[in-house]
Amino acid sequence: MRIAIAQLNPTVGDLTANVDRLAAAVDDAGAQGAELVVAPELAVTGYPPKDLLENPAFVRDAVAAARRLVDQVRGPALLVGAVISPADDPLAVESRLANGALLIKDGAIRAAHRKLLLPTYDVFDESRYFVPGSTPSTAVLGDLKLGITVCEDIWNDKAYWQAPRYDRDPAAETAALGPDLIVNLSASPFERGKPEERAKMLQALARHHRRPVLYVNQIGGNDSLIFDGRSTAVDATGAITWRAPAYEETVAVATFAGGRLEGQVSPEYDSLEADVIDALCLGLSDYARKCGFTKVVLGLSGGIDSAITASLAARALGPAAVLGVAMPSRYSSPGSLADAEELARRLGIRLDVVPIEPLFAPFLTALAPAFQGLAADVTEENLQARIRGTLLMAYANKLGALLLTTGNKSEVAVGYATLYGDMCGGLAPLADLYKTQVYALARHLNDRAGAPIPEASITKPPSAELRPGQTDQDSLPPYAALDLILEAYIEGRADPAEMVRNGFDARLVARVVAMLHRAEYKRRQAAPGLRVSRKAFGEGRRLPIAQTYVPEP
Repeated sequence: MRIAIAQLNPTVGDLTANVDRLAAAVDDAGAQGAELVVAPELAVTGYPPKDLLENPAFVRDAVAAARRLVDQVRGPALLVGAVISPADDPLAVESRLANGALLIKDGAIRAAHRKLLLPTYDVFDESRYFVPGSTPSTAVLGDLKLGITVCEDIWNDKAYWQAPRYDRDPAAETAALGPDLIVNLSASPFERGKPEERAKMLQALARHHRRPVLYVNQIGGNDSLIFDGRSTAVDATGAITWRAPAYEETVAVATFAGGRLEGQVSPEYDSLEADVIDALCLGLSDYARKCGFTKVVLGLSGGIDSAITASLAARALGPAAVLGVAMPSRYSSPGSLADAEELARRLGIRLDVVPIEPLFAPFLTALAPAFQGLAADVTEENLQARIRGTLLMAYANKLGALLLTTGNKSEVAVGYATLYGDMCGGLAPLADLYKTQVYALARHLNDRAGAPIPEASITKPPSAELRPGQTDQDSLPPYAALDLILEAYIEGRADPAEMVRNGFDARLVARVVAMLHRAEYKRRQAAPGLRVSRKAFGEGRRLPIAQTYVPEP
């Protein structure tokens, strides 16, 4: 049988466009000789629809969109992810909505599968909206028996996980029904290291159950999430026999014969940095496009963070869509403006220079009576950041542009950022990258992508230049040490006392952990960031603001 994957980029809530895209994919696959087309999880609505599912009008329109798709699809059968209402379930065993898969053929729903495992963590709190299915599902198409699963259904297989998250193992239940091919409709976002883990999981599942597996993932950015595609087929021995490219929409066809679905195996990235760069570029371009922006604006300080953000924006949207604004102050070094100008020249983007001294000086004069007798401190420093934030917001408003904030995860973690200042923005592309990881991206770009970053931006000590001779390390530990502690505590969930036993300095651990907890209120007011780790701030990590618990090392 000829089987196609429709690795698509749906937009959440754009029901008409999503249905049209699916119908076009079926037509394309049919022209290539496909008899079955498999599309990603919730491809009709886009994933994740979140609390749109609590809106009765959205649910009504989503169900109607799936029915329009049933009416439109002719030729190949289509296995597609959709919101399933009781009326669409041939078994009619549930009274609530399900995250499911519909098998559509010749204007009718031939089978329906309700996702058996509903994730209850991070942004994927599906039990809030859906009821899980009760039984595994198979469907027969010609002489092929399909085992149907949806995303999380295969992420609890005891063949791979030593500590499964759930009591149930839908992959094993499905395999026990004797399908010729286990098919998984997925919306699995990118994280650093996840592509390798995902491949190993699929291979272990196929070997353990002695069944070939076809995994079909969506691509695209939806809010903070970035879906990387990499739809994959694995044979019963665990060999990868077909893999779609990352971050690309594609409709590709392969032949299933002799227990193998064979097609072109797209190569994987040769470096993590290249993978992350492409992920961030897709996330940035889709966030802008899906929110209705055609251009972006950002502050260019001459530092590494703004240089990387501008480089990603120019790659994602094109240089003509990127505007940089340099805002030197009385404390800015001549080299900072020169580095910003050189970056703009290399990227081919527009740069405006707006000195802030004519604004800063009157603020100091106006506040002088109230601050009489008080020494200058961080107040005056933050005032400069807030002036810059106001100017950038004015540019964004006037030009209808998306303002990019340039802070990294190290700064966001410990609160080394100014509310209503450098935190102003609609999207934070680097918010899930530690400072040391930002430097790694810079080195990669300069080694392999035409050296867009001025060398001085990489080598000079990082500084906000808000007072004479200031550097980040006046207020923070060295980034190499800071990032190790943050990553161990946030991603690794390490106990501070355990960290000290493993060689970390106790006072440094205590200081960093305390800074992290104190800054929670700032993170709640931050721009959404693109997620590339398992513990991104925002939807990936949930902590109360008004609380006093800080673990001691």
